[in-house]
Amino acid sequence: MKIKIWGSRGSITTPGTKTLRYGGNSTCLEIRSAEGQTFIVDAGSGIRNFGRALRSEPDVSAIRFFLTHAHWDHLVGFPFFEPVYSDRYTFTFCNGAHAQDAISRYLCRQMEAPYFPVEFKHLKARFCFRCECPNAEDRNCQISSLEVRAFPLSHPNGGYGFRFSENGKTFVFLTDNELAVQHPGGWTARQYAEFCRGADLLFHDAQYTPEEYRYTRGWGHSTYGDAVDLALQAGVKRLGLFHHDPDRSDDDLDRQSDLCREGISRAGGKVECFACAEGTAVEL
Repeated sequence: MKIKIWGSRGSITTPGTKTLRYGGNSTCLEIRSAEGQTFIVDAGSGIRNFGRALRSEPDVSAIRFFLTHAHWDHLVGFPFFEPVYSDRYTFTFCNGAHAQDAISRYLCRQMEAPYFPVEFKHLKARFCFRCECPNAEDRNCQISSLEVRAFPLSHPNGGYGFRFSENGKTFVFLTDNELAVQHPGGWTARQYAEFCRGADLLFHDAQYTPEEYRYTRGWGHSTYGDAVDLALQAGVKRLGLFHHDPDRSDDDLDRQSDLCREGISRAGGKVECFACAEGTAVEL
């Protein structure tokens, strides 16, 4: 399993000289299975660059989408994703039975006038809004050797995180997840720790500093300290700090990563911690 980050910024795209190293694009991940299948997690602004990269891969035509939720920063890139304008591609949305209506409605709505000049009905790609996998009704998929399990986020308006497992390796993606507050439908921090137990790689929301969280509690995002605590409790091997605040510069993220590593060391933990950077690829 290979994971590539095309966008790890939260809330809004942040181009500029202070975000060059970690990137300013909002959430988008590319996942490739051991058998070469292609998956996309979220359609933030980072998906635009991924779409351009796909043009050089003529053998890729069938792609599966997993969307965490419908907040704007996770969908804003979809109208600019070049493959949806080509009849070469087929996209399947693997978010359970609700996807047939809800996800298609989200995507169509953002492309309606006066928000966008090209309507969804003019896209040439083929779209399937119902996953054919046996456990799709539970938002779980078994796609050849790759198993995908979905679980609820603790976030305003809800959403889903995902656990990808293949050949004994596990990657957990938990963006937009507030560990200190249990939002309606969300889990407790202990339940998230159990679900992340022993993961080889965890990307978790780490948007706020402790000082910022005094004013942003309840907004649906975690502090970097809470993300570290989860990783230590769950015994994960690697932690990627994700959903960077739009005001966080590259230097700020360097300092934040250092603080996290110092906290892990003081706790006697062995978790490898880093801030997720656009363009980074990890192989499990």
